[in-house]
Amino acid sequence: MREMDELFETGPEQAKVAAGHDASGHRARLRKRLIEGGAEALADHEVIEYLLMTAIPRRDVKPLARTLIARFGSLAGVFNADPHALANHPGMGDTSAAALKIVAIAAGRMARQQVREQPVLASWQALIDYLTIDMAHLTVERVRVLFLNSQNMLIHDEHVGDGSIDEAAIHPREVIRKAMDLGATALIIVHNHPSGSTQPSRADIEITNRIAEAGRLLGIVVHDHVIIGREGHTSLRAKGLI
Repeated sequence: MREMDELFETGPEQAKVAAGHDASGHRARLRKRLIEGGAEALADHEVIEYLLMTAIPRRDVKPLARTLIARFGSLAGVFNADPHALANHPGMGDTSAAALKIVAIAAGRMARQQVREQPVLASWQALIDYLTIDMAHLTVERVRVLFLNSQNMLIHDEHVGDGSIDEAAIHPREVIRKAMDLGATALIIVHNHPSGSTQPSRADIEITNRIAEAGRLLGIVVHDHVIIGREGHTSLRAKGLI
């Protein structure tokens, strides 16, 4: 209802339109920059503004775009925000929240497709991009295992559980049993740190090496354990901890 009210505003907004001060010129310039200027043509708040223009066509949405960036911290933070939090933000609603969430869905699917099309170890950055899009802005700690075949192609992405990475969240025997059921020959453990820091804990290191030892006996290799955060990632393999 909020968005419907905004579409038929009266008072000051109508006066602006009557006086020839509508936003059509600004929107046309924004559209031209988007089409002709490339990936960096628009600032972060302008990307959000352009998307909101399609959902709220008769209102100046630049201030709204700026408040969303301020609240959620970044462009990625807005796109990955909880949809209910977006819809309940002042000036927003279900339609405008959906206009933003569809971008996150599209980005995630594109990144996932890139990961599935080539060997994971030969396209490491594509994997990190996919995991960052999918996990960096989660507010809970999530554990996943990526199962790979003998060509290191991704054959299954398993959401193991939520919570700190310990015996309650991930069971070494169950991980190896799942790998055997899938015919996987290798795996990568992934989890996120909602705090932002990607430094591994003692539990992270211990559980990784327990899974690696269990897999070694059955010919299943643990390639890595990757910790994802808002500001980057950490590879336990790169740090010599596996």
